[in-house]
Amino acid sequence: MRYFMELQYDGAAYFGWQRQPDVATVQGTIEQKLSMLRRVPTEIVGAGRTDTGVNASFYVAHFDSDTPIECAQLVYKLNKVLPADIAIIRIYEVEATKHARFDAREREYTYLLTPHKAPMRRFSAWHYAVELNVEKMNEAAAMLLRYDDFTSFAKLNSDNKTNICHISHAQWTVESDGTLRFTIRADRFLRNMVRAIVGTLVDVGRGRYSVADFEAIICSRDLSRSSAGAPAVGLFLSDVRY
Repeated sequence: MRYFMELQYDGAAYFGWQRQPDVATVQGTIEQKLSMLRRVPTEIVGAGRTDTGVNASFYVAHFDSDTPIECAQLVYKLNKVLPADIAIIRIYEVEATKHARFDAREREYTYLLTPHKAPMRRFSAWHYAVELNVEKMNEAAAMLLRYDDFTSFAKLNSDNKTNICHISHAQWTVESDGTLRFTIRADRFLRNMVRAIVGTLVDVGRGRYSVADFEAIICSRDLSRSSAGAPAVGLFLSDVRY
């Protein structure tokens, strides 16, 4: 039997989602507690990787079991033993062939940037005090939907078989308190891709690049042309769609 698990986590204390030896990861932490409660080694498969320090307000993983599980009870027990920065939302049975990673049609990331000191968002938003032209940033973001090769925003020496991604949405909005929210959706993302895009769009907003420059950076397929990646603190995986 296969079970899907919906969860959220604050990634500040972890070296990303994926299990690694000798360092704390979200996957490794959940597997350890899940195996302890079930008294049998239990591996989980996630919807995708998130990098060191990146958060998830909505994440999906799956695991298999030879025996039926009382889902609500397992959610309760996991939340009792997991650290405060990881929360299980729900667990439910799915078809045995359904896969948390390979069946995902679209993933959504959100990036938060605050132009003023915000104590309540010090662990969830990038404090960037320079005035930004959001209209220009949105003009540039719209260019992302015209292309599918994002080598210019792909981390070097990654194990990607392809740098092709299909972006369906990319937009900045301004919240009532002045926080800038960037939302981007695609069928897949490359390592460090969203942070590199955000960093480069911010440079458009501050006037370092024009919209035409941003398009030229995409077309160049050259990582050295893009800006430094935005800090991990403001980045969230916010949705996975099946």
